[in-house]
Amino acid sequence: MSATIREEAGKALADVEAVTAVVLPEPAREVVPLEKAPTPLASEIRRRIEELDMADTGSIVNFGSAAQAELQQISQAMLSDVRNKDVGPAGDSLREIVTTIRGFSVSELDVRRKRSWWERLLGRTAPFANFLARFEDVQGQIDDITGNLLNHEHKLLKDIKSLDVLYEKTLNFYDELALYIAAGEAKLADIDQKDIPAKEAEVDKVAEDRKVMVAQELRDLRAARDDLERRVHDLKLTRQVTMQSLPSIRLVQENDKSLVTKINSTLVNTVPLWETQLAQAVTIQRSAEAATAVREASDLTNELLTANAKNLRQANEIVRTEMERGVFDIEAVKTANADLIATIEDSLRIADEGKRKRAAAEIDLKKMEAELRDTLAAAKARATGTGDTVATSV
Repeated sequence: MSATIREEAGKALADVEAVTAVVLPEPAREVVPLEKAPTPLASEIRRRIEELDMADTGSIVNFGSAAQAELQQISQAMLSDVRNKDVGPAGDSLREIVTTIRGFSVSELDVRRKRSWWERLLGRTAPFANFLARFEDVQGQIDDITGNLLNHEHKLLKDIKSLDVLYEKTLNFYDELALYIAAGEAKLADIDQKDIPAKEAEVDKVAEDRKVMVAQELRDLRAARDDLERRVHDLKLTRQVTMQSLPSIRLVQENDKSLVTKINSTLVNTVPLWETQLAQAVTIQRSAEAATAVREASDLTNELLTANAKNLRQANEIVRTEMERGVFDIEAVKTANADLIATIEDSLRIADEGKRKRAAAEIDLKKMEAELRDTLAAAKARATGTGDTVATSV
């Protein structure tokens, strides 16, 4: 990590501590009605009651909408700022720097790592020059990533401060809604208790020619009263949603604060520690190269001796075993002899069976021949009439 980035990260530490120390106020829970409000608050409620004109539908529909104007400006400014800047996630940079360090295998320099004698015989060891080249490449990657992390930290600090303003304005809007709700409820109570009864009494007392007009005014007043009641209900719903948005803002802000703290700790503490460990790995390797070469040569000699002795023993066992075997295995001769005897016996059995079947067939053939001869003789006697004469004489 470059000295410039390290210096800027140290300076940002004060800003991180400042934003994490801010404690946001909690919102009020209940709407204070006009009759229970203290004098300053009661004055504010009455001022908002004066915004209502029951004869003007627009004043009822827009009742309380002015309170949201400043909050909308703040929100739109934040959204515009988000659209106008690159807000790549800082978490990706943190994961990238971890991946970079893990991809740098310090085990390549571990002189205690056991290599096979075949690798050492063929010279398949990691050259120290290649390691130094990779070290320089990783150092450059760390510098790039830490620069990105520092930019993310500045953006998140700005977002946290903007969220402070947004929370403050949202809380003001939440309190302002309470004033409008109290003003609306006070106005509804006043209409129910004074204006509508007075208008009803006027309908009863007015002359017949004006009764229809005054009755219509009463209906208009009741309709305006219902519109105001619906508007106050909408304001209550809006206040509830606004109260739900306050912890959401705080949650996002707390997450940003945690990420800023993590980034700053990585820049100030973790990255320098990684660089120190990598530098130590290089230094240790340089001091251990000579001893490693001598030890590996000795290990290779011992492994060759052990491997050759083992191979000789195995080869000798195979050769001697083959030498002691006969031309034919006795088990193979026994099996062949048994199969030959079984074959001869099968041939004799099949020949006897064939002779028996032929004798039986010869008897059947003679029988069938006699039956055929008798049948033909009987048929000839019928044809010459001899058979009928014989039957008559009998």
